[in-house]
Amino acid sequence: MDAVQELPDRELLTRHAQGDDQAFAVLVRRHRERLWAVAVRMMGDPEEASDALQDAFLSAFRAADRFRGESQVSTWMHRIVVNACHDRLRRRKVRPATPTEDSTLDVMSNERLGRMGGAPDHASQTEARMDVHAALELLPLDQRMALTLVDMLGYRVEEAAEILDVASGTVKSRCARGRAKLLPSLAHLRNPQHPGDVTTGRGGANPS
Repeated sequence: MDAVQELPDRELLTRHAQGDDQAFAVLVRRHRERLWAVAVRMMGDPEEASDALQDAFLSAFRAADRFRGESQVSTWMHRIVVNACHDRLRRRKVRPATPTEDSTLDVMSNERLGRMGGAPDHASQTEARMDVHAALELLPLDQRMALTLVDMLGYRVEEAAEILDVASGTVKSRCARGRAKLLPSLAHLRNPQHPGDVTTGRGGANPS
């Protein structure tokens, strides 16, 4: 088992497709934390996120032999998770529950909120999370998913484009349209001296 854990993702997926009964479990353990972050922020509710993640893992388990190798295995797994979340949101029109207080599941980090405006103080963080979730619910799913990946999870535009299987320009456009729709609802969280800018490679960040 120790030797299997040292294998690269692509080799693990190949072994799984060939019948190795340990390889896929190693892949799941390796990427679960990041995939969970994607699911919980897409869904806005831990229980729904858990269900979506299980759907995604089952899909990936079954589809391993169809992996074409045109992207990284981690990107392929992210895409499956995003699609599972999209399907659930579209099918059930889920209304997220009150966001968890766990700091690892904050809707936006202080850095990301800084792109929309200054980060709130501790006393207002819960209200800010609720405001952001409510505003996101009003966006079309394609814009919501682009913003979640770029602004909440910190993916580069190019990485988000690969996960969403669209052009980088499409991600920039969706982020720009989504942010424009969000700003009126989140004006109280935004510092007008530092507006967001999705034309850079990191969503709204100023290049360092």
